[in-house]
Amino acid sequence: MIQEILIVDGYNIIGSWPELQKLKEIRLEEARDRLIETMAEYQSFSGMKVIVVFDAYYVPGLGGKYLQSKLPVYYTKEKETADELIERLVTGHIGRRKQVYVATSDMTEQHVIFGKGALRIPASELLVKVRQIRQEIRRTIDTEAPPKRNSFDSRLSGDIRDQLEKWRRGN
Repeated sequence: MIQEILIVDGYNIIGSWPELQKLKEIRLEEARDRLIETMAEYQSFSGMKVIVVFDAYYVPGLGGKYLQSKLPVYYTKEKETADELIERLVTGHIGRRKQVYVATSDMTEQHVIFGKGALRIPASELLVKVRQIRQEIRRTIDTEAPPKRNSFDSRLSGDIRDQLEKWRRGN
């Protein structure tokens, strides 16, 4: 079985999706969190392993990898671009029985990762896939019947139920 891995260029997607783009203007952190939640939901339902990468080029520090909502989230090191980290991740994940995709609308990055053996998913196409998954989730929730109640009380005969009720009330 082939393992599918999706590497998401976080800020590129935020800048490309209308809802996140508006949210970014108000609060960048909230747009980041919303993208992570969306990608975690996508990972859960699609079965793909999803990795989100954020550029911290101008932020001093070592960068790092965090697990948020069961989703690996990478922040680049100081003076490292998201593109460089994505290229390293692609190189590290390419292998037998693995198919790596990179979600970005950066044309230069798309060409580079394609040369490394990964496939590209433009931001607009990823948005369509996310919306389709959300519709599937809603359909699944709507079509599943509510679970039948399996209570102890429903299995008792009327006489026994009456006797237990009398005991409960102290009669």
